[in-house]
Amino acid sequence: MSDIGFILLYVEDVARSAAFYSRLLEQPVPESSPNFAMLPVGPGLMLGLWRRGEVEPRAMGGPGAAEIAFALTDEAAVEAAHENWRAQGVAIAQTPTRMDFGYTFVGLDPDGHRLRAFAPSRG
Repeated sequence: MSDIGFILLYVEDVARSAAFYSRLLEQPVPESSPNFAMLPVGPGLMLGLWRRGEVEPRAMGGPGAAEIAFALTDEAAVEAAHENWRAQGVAIAQTPTRMDFGYTFVGLDPDGHRLRAFAPSRG
């Protein structure tokens, strides 16, 4: 089996979501249409944004049922990301807090998909 190449999110407005993720990830959107957009999120990994009404077979789950997690280097990086996301108008579902796995916060994209930034616990 080959490596995972795409993470797909089902969105209501592809252009709005593409603009959101382009700003948040500081990445261009190399491919976009009214029903689909994609942008690079890591080596060999793309984020696809697919208009929910066009998905076949019909999507059953909704936003908030899963997360995209961004591993950061340390607590200072988590705090900086939190301030940056807030400044961009990202809705914050969980402010920076310590959990069993590390220091974290959760933002929401325009459709309510959960975006977790965290610095893993050391030790």
